[in-house]
Amino acid sequence: QVQLVESGGGLVQAGGSLRLSCAASGRTSSSSVMGWFRQAPGKEREFVACINRSTSNTLYADSVKGRFTISRDDAKNTVYLQMNSLKPEDTAVYYCAAKNYGGTNKLSHTYSSWGQGTQVTVSS
Repeated sequence: QVQLVESGGGLVQAGGSLRLSCAASGRTSSSSVMGWFRQAPGKEREFVACINRSTSNTLYADSVKGRFTISRDDAKNTVYLQMNSLKPEDTAVYYCAAKNYGGTNKLSHTYSSWGQGTQVTVSS
């Protein structure tokens, strides 16, 4: 089992930037892919980005491509989500997730470990 703790959320004006962090502990070596999802009020949880720990391959949702960047620091067992040019529609609770098998994908049900989430609010 992998434990995930997110940090870095907050309130920012439109056009601003935030960097989210996800610190992993426990059986981190079993995680093949680390990802970020988000859930806005009244909406379903949606995929944001993910990164393969072995190949560094990344995958992004179309809505964030070119604005968000996912990266990892294996020495710190931490995954980051750099968010630039933020928009009010990016407002959501952002969740870190880990999956044990397979490559990058957008399917939340394939991710077995989840963090508690961190709130990101973008004001217009």
